Amino acid sequence: MGMHDPISDMCTRIRNAVMARKEVVEIPASRLKLAIARVLRDEGYIEDFKFIEDGKQGILKIYLRRSPEGEYAIHEIESVSTPGRRIYVSRNQIPLVRRGLGIAILSTSKGVMTGREAYRRGLGGEWLMTVF
Repeated sequence: MGMHDPISDMCTRIRNAVMARKEVVEIPASRLKLAIARVLRDEGYIEDFKFIEDGKQGILKIYLRRSPEGEYAIHEIESVSTPGRRIYVSRNQIPLVRRGLGIAILSTSKGVMTGREAYRRGLGGEWLMTVF
């Protein structure tokens, strides 16, 4: 049986890595997951990411960010839209995560971006996840 919800799986792997106090987490790669990792890096939630070729779909290696006190930048990461229940939001429905402290990640016609960026560009899209 294959994986049904790769985005939810990505969130779970990151959440588990944070709970286990890991520095790095490896996830089966995809174009969408790479785009999500790019947003997480640009927003300062992760240190960096690498794509590792493995002859199959490749591996996405995510380096988690910590403060000098050892606190992770990611406190919560949750997927919203699922294959069985897609959640789409228009520009005016883009959610404010934790009163603006967190981010919503959307997949729009112009690529994967934060809710704030999508709003600025006047775009809606599929609400993939929230990160805080």
